[in-house]
Amino acid sequence: MPEDGSRHIVRSLAWDLALNATIPVACYVLAKRYISSSEMTALLFATAFPTLKSIYDLLRHHEADPVTVLVLLGIVTSIVALWFGGGARVLLIRESFFTGAFGIACLVSLLFPRPIMFYFGRHFIAGRDPEQRRIFESRWQYPSARRAHRLVTAVWGVVYVGEFGLRVALAFTLPTAIALILAPTLLGVATIATIIWTFRYARNVRAGIPA
Repeated sequence: MPEDGSRHIVRSLAWDLALNATIPVACYVLAKRYISSSEMTALLFATAFPTLKSIYDLLRHHEADPVTVLVLLGIVTSIVALWFGGGARVLLIRESFFTGAFGIACLVSLLFPRPIMFYFGRHFIAGRDPEQRRIFESRWQYPSARRAHRLVTAVWGVVYVGEFGLRVALAFTLPTAIALILAPTLLGVATIATIIWTFRYARNVRAGIPA
């Protein structure tokens, strides 16, 4: 992927991080003060913004790209957890329910012919262009490309499983308002750092693969 493309994705994620670390906190504080002292009610109001934003992004792009699917499935997972008795703290780790599961899926996919991040890479690099997809898939024949896809998948798996464990620890040990700020920040920083590493590593690998 071109370097300016990676910068665009990182800037977009950084903007989402800023929004998701401030607006939910403001909604939480206002709900606690003016609507209800209930922790659950305040947290439900805090999750309204990221939920509506995810739906808006999905409708605007008219397609379910992998990133949007991750966010929406995280919401669905948290709703299911609440339905089966999850408490207020469950909402603090809402996004990480699915990213944790995604991390595990990444590690499990290493046992299959092609790991998950191969398909994510094809989506971001080739898009819907048939010729670009053909070129991307043809590189699988090279051992260095296969190793790269598997290493990238393993790294994403370890990062997201680790992020989930750390977020759970934060949610159950810190005050709610602090955890509400740190939780999305942790996810955003982990994601951005891993994306930057992925792009740099992939660029080095592609330099040694015939076009």
